[in-house]
Amino acid sequence: MSEAVFQETTAERRTQSVPLAHLSLELGHLYMEDFEAGPKRLAEHFAEVRIWVDAVRASAARRSKRPRISTCFLIDDYFTRFSTPAELIPMVLKEAEKAGLVIDYLARESACAVAERVELAESVMHRLVESPPPGSYGSRPSVSHSGWLANGQRTPSTSRSALGAVKGWAAPQETAARNHSIFMDVELWSEKDGKRLWSCPFLAAVWQLARLGLLRHLGEPVLLPTQWESAEFPQDWDRLPPLIRLTDTKAAFSAYRTCTLMPNRFLAVEDAVRLILDQIDVDAGALQQVAERSAGEGMPVPAAVAQRATYVFYEEPGDSFEAEGT
Repeated sequence: MSEAVFQETTAERRTQSVPLAHLSLELGHLYMEDFEAGPKRLAEHFAEVRIWVDAVRASAARRSKRPRISTCFLIDDYFTRFSTPAELIPMVLKEAEKAGLVIDYLARESACAVAERVELAESVMHRLVESPPPGSYGSRPSVSHSGWLANGQRTPSTSRSALGAVKGWAAPQETAARNHSIFMDVELWSEKDGKRLWSCPFLAAVWQLARLGLLRHLGEPVLLPTQWESAEFPQDWDRLPPLIRLTDTKAAFSAYRTCTLMPNRFLAVEDAVRLILDQIDVDAGALQQVAERSAGEGMPVPAAVAQRATYVFYEEPGDSFEAEGT
């Protein structure tokens, strides 16, 4: 008589690996208002970006004689949908080409929320592990209930005396402060019409995890590129795959490190992204795969995920979209 053996299905799950380049270079991450400003605004952006591309490539060449570098571009179709892929994408590619740039991969920002029926943002949210400040007693609601993530101890609730003076006030404190605190409190989502609206920093954190090859769902890679063969693009954003490969590049979409080139008005957003990345319990299998493969190539990555992401923030011209107030 044979004995049946029962195992948890999760015990058999394996973290699948993904191809990895040395560097994922993002050539743009703009709002729909930028696209609405027309080809001139895009031309200004790519002209500024082009200045820094050579420097970034030279930096990568210091780590590897033949660095594998892929380029990408993210279009915001989550907060506002402007125009159509058929009209917008050719304009982006044309202006990039005029600046001497090639975009290998193009992604929709809405895919950082949901891609191929997988709730990516929700999945990453459940992997958040708040770092409790020293002396805290769990009195504040968790991030899963409040939708806010901090890097330290918030200012406690205060009361007022009969004369109106504030009693018991204390300054906020950064958990890992060095001499002085730099306290941040980031909103991860809001509620609109009974539906959760993910914040730009949180979606950008999901985007960074995908570019770093660390995004998994039940051990399987998500947000994988689809080769785009057609010369034309659809009229509807929902008919465009979440992530498409536009060239025949051999460099993978995901990479050991990322570099993002963008206007300096995004600085606060990306500071928030790094705070979020520091408090995500990233898939251990994916972390190990990247660590082993990068070390094997003589290019070990930093242990902290946020330290694998670098940026170049350029100063926008005085006649830029934002300066015009349009």
